[in-house]
Amino acid sequence: MKSIIRSSFVLVLAITTLLVVLAAAQHDMPAGMTHEQHQAQMKKEAEMKQRGNVAMGFDQDKTTHHFLLLRGGGAIQVENNNVADTESRDLIRRHLRTISEQFTKGDFSAPFATHNEVIPGVTTMQRLTTRISYTYEDRPRGATVRIKSADPKAVKAVHQFLQYQIREHATGDPLTAQK
Repeated sequence: MKSIIRSSFVLVLAITTLLVVLAAAQHDMPAGMTHEQHQAQMKKEAEMKQRGNVAMGFDQDKTTHHFLLLRGGGAIQVENNNVADTESRDLIRRHLRTISEQFTKGDFSAPFATHNEVIPGVTTMQRLTTRISYTYEDRPRGATVRIKSADPKAVKAVHQFLQYQIREHATGDPLTAQK
């Protein structure tokens, strides 16, 4: 009888260990984050993605965002992930063309709708609207909005705005100005 109990215990322990190892292999936990914190982060990201789908008019999973900090401002670049996906490309272009026009007028309602909060730098960008230019450009798989200013306060605000976007969209883009 002891042998059966011992064997059952070893089997249960082995199965439990295997399940824990498999669960860990399927889902990487970010370093320094508790399970609860990670769950909250994943929920926040899913909600942002859902709001972004509505606010931007295209599927976030079919596209890649980049937010680039440059010495005189920066750029917002969005491209489709599949070169054959012309529908996403056209939706990206429409959205970024609209964003360029809205930002020029100091209207940052679309980023607010996506992130559900006022983004750092926006208040200053709105106050200095006439000192910042937004230029729309087509790209083969999407579009870019170039943001430029000669005003150091405006550039600092643009960088704050873009740094927030980099962190929130987890793009991996550099958080310091390039070029």
